[in-house]
Amino acid sequence: MPAEEGTLASSAPRQGLAFVYVTTLFFIWGAVTSVNDVLIPAVKEIFTLTDTQGFLTQFAFFMAYFVVSLPAAAVDSKLGSARSIILALGIMVVGCLLMPVATHVRSYSIVLVALFVIASGITLLQVAANPLSAVLGPPEKSHFRLVLSQAFNSLGTVIGPYLAAHTLLQGGLFDAGAPTEAKIVESLGRIDVAYYFIATVIVLLAIFLFSVRDRITNAAPNLEGNAGGIGAALGAKWALLGAAAIFLYVGAEVSIGSTMVNFLEQPDILGIAAVEAGKLVSLYWLGAMIGRFLGSGLLTILPAGCLLSCVAGVAALLCLVVSQIHGHPAAMIAISIGFFNSIMFPVIFTLTLERSTAPAPATSGLLCMAIVGGALMPLVFAKVADMTASRSTAFLVPMACYVLITLFAIAASRARIVQEADPAISSH
Repeated sequence: MPAEEGTLASSAPRQGLAFVYVTTLFFIWGAVTSVNDVLIPAVKEIFTLTDTQGFLTQFAFFMAYFVVSLPAAAVDSKLGSARSIILALGIMVVGCLLMPVATHVRSYSIVLVALFVIASGITLLQVAANPLSAVLGPPEKSHFRLVLSQAFNSLGTVIGPYLAAHTLLQGGLFDAGAPTEAKIVESLGRIDVAYYFIATVIVLLAIFLFSVRDRITNAAPNLEGNAGGIGAALGAKWALLGAAAIFLYVGAEVSIGSTMVNFLEQPDILGIAAVEAGKLVSLYWLGAMIGRFLGSGLLTILPAGCLLSCVAGVAALLCLVVSQIHGHPAAMIAISIGFFNSIMFPVIFTLTLERSTAPAPATSGLLCMAIVGGALMPLVFAKVADMTASRSTAFLVPMACYVLITLFAIAASRARIVQEADPAISSH
């Protein structure tokens, strides 16, 4: 056997195990992020907020991607993937522990600070883990691996809202009758319980990953020390185009997920209680999970750009339909958009990594920075909903996002792959 083939064969089990470890991170940050969809109606009740004010939770959370992503890319280049992951989990724990402080002093502003800190940790986690997932195996299967990891991310987004709805959207202010001090205290206490639990899970995961940090580092040595600053990313055409596509996708997905509880509660849609609507948010993310498992298989036989253009086009059409109808059909179609969201993020990410002439950490940092779309587009969605007094009409906002993503996918399908310039997808 040639020496190179022997090296590749011996590294395969090591890479496979490291891939499993990294994929657990996708599950955790999916669950933590999706809790925001249920937190919004909870804080709206506790602090008596409008739609736009309630969506500031998403603004604070996703603004961290804009502020932290490029510094996170520098940290990832300096510390390496494994140590960056441990640091990221520690930052998330600090954010979770800030939440009980916010509820104790009853400050919505501190709630927003806590969410920003949590998201800062998740930003560093994504900068380190996304290219790591893509590189842990044969380069021709990078799309498959990242979509598979994102499928477990979606599993987290299914479980997160379901558990959070049981915790945050029943009892206290969600019981029948007028608001009282006792009800407010109970609802605030439920927020504490949720974030203490999240912090405990993250601490346990951090301890485990610390114990296997060397295995992760050794499985993907080509990412360690791969420098790439802001100039390299901003000077690469496809890094910028990919960032725009990520901005639009995350903005659309978060807008729909964030409004789902209040949308389904409306008398002209389902007219159900908040806790029941919160549970149905899990179906939105369940669709994404199913789509990612199916998509990971389809990507072994279909071109990634072609599949992306198809699902983005369908998502745009569904948003248009939701904006024009009411009742149960509108609810089912809105929830089904999650299925077509499924492969968008990982495919945009890997299409961009393949075509970007910037180093992987720089490109990954810029792409994660673009997740700030989750902060800005929901505010546009909420403003349209407030101005038109219709959350249905506001679905035209994500519709426009999906149309532009379709155009990105078509362009990417025709563009040249620059494998030699991108260590994250080059062969070992």
